[in-house]
Amino acid sequence: MGWNTLDDIELAGKIVLVRVDINVPVDAGRVTDATRIKRIVPTINDILAKGGTPVMLAHFGRPKGKVVPEMSLRTLLPALEAEFGKPVTFFERPARADLDALPDGAIALLENTRFTAMEEANDPEFAAFLAALGDVYVNDAFSAAHRAHASTEGVARLLPNAAGRLMQAELEALNAALGAPKHPVVAIVGGAKVSTKLELLANLVSKVDHLVIGGGMANTFLAAQGFEIGTSLAEREMADTARDILARAAQQNCQIILPVDIVVASEFAAHAPHTLHHAQDCPADGMILDAGPATVALITDTLMAAETVVWNGPLGAFELAPFDAATVAAAQAAASLTQDGQLISVAGGGDTVAALNHAGVSGDFSYVSTAGGAFLEWMEGKTLPGVAALDS
Repeated sequence: MGWNTLDDIELAGKIVLVRVDINVPVDAGRVTDATRIKRIVPTINDILAKGGTPVMLAHFGRPKGKVVPEMSLRTLLPALEAEFGKPVTFFERPARADLDALPDGAIALLENTRFTAMEEANDPEFAAFLAALGDVYVNDAFSAAHRAHASTEGVARLLPNAAGRLMQAELEALNAALGAPKHPVVAIVGGAKVSTKLELLANLVSKVDHLVIGGGMANTFLAAQGFEIGTSLAEREMADTARDILARAAQQNCQIILPVDIVVASEFAAHAPHTLHHAQDCPADGMILDAGPATVALITDTLMAAETVVWNGPLGAFELAPFDAATVAAAQAAASLTQDGQLISVAGGGDTVAALNHAGVSGDFSYVSTAGGAFLEWMEGKTLPGVAALDS
């Protein structure tokens, strides 16, 4: 793979600019979920162990190029120091001499990179300012890698660079899922709208052996095949597009798996009265809220014969019991096969993390990405600027 890791680059005595994602939820000045902070600890610790001085670059919120006091990264210092177990020195806009004066073993944090419009514009002047502060650049923020910003792309082209441990793990997992996967490969794609995942579906049918489509998207495909879907969430105007995707999949020898049975309710509400039907037999006044047990069995059989699964999106209205049944059962099947060493499982994007957490299996997949938009763009086959800039 065409990028350096922390093992490939000399860090001793160097100021190491580290792009991290610590855009964490805060309530009343306190971090309420430190997951993203915890995930950068291995990179910061490795830089320290190799004799480097990590200087973190990050954004927080959407200040739109202006200084917004409540979006200052200073707010995160207590949470950062708790995870690192040592003080973190904060700078609003340092000079290189300020960083050179830091003692050995110090960790520093610079103010919100988005407090200037030059960041999101990837302004060469701002990238050069950042580059002048350090000797080496490390990107550990895959979740921001789809943005060509000064701190994610511009500065990477001006310094020796490498992927941090979190970025490395993400890229290795993604390569195992679609870059150079073990076949057969299954993709599971759910969610509400076909229109938001056209590029994703078009890319997947040329790369995977089986494509499972669930959620509201599946309703659109069922309608496109002439099935009654009642009052279900669907994009009926996308029927031609759905049929085109089905045709392209057939040409690529990609088997598309749609629900063969459906769970139908009269209203979108938890514990709404519901009935089970064949996929072609939805009542005219019914609303499809989940796939049925025969569909889950079909998906499970497909997973049992597979080597790799990449998952994006739930199979039904998983927020509402009992319409979470298909998502939970399929996720548990994938997790069990992963734990048995039979399956490589990579998941991420949108509601996927929430769905897997709901199923209690996010810790049992090979890798679960929290990157959101970057994960989706990678699944769509797009080049991510922040990754491309790490060309070794």
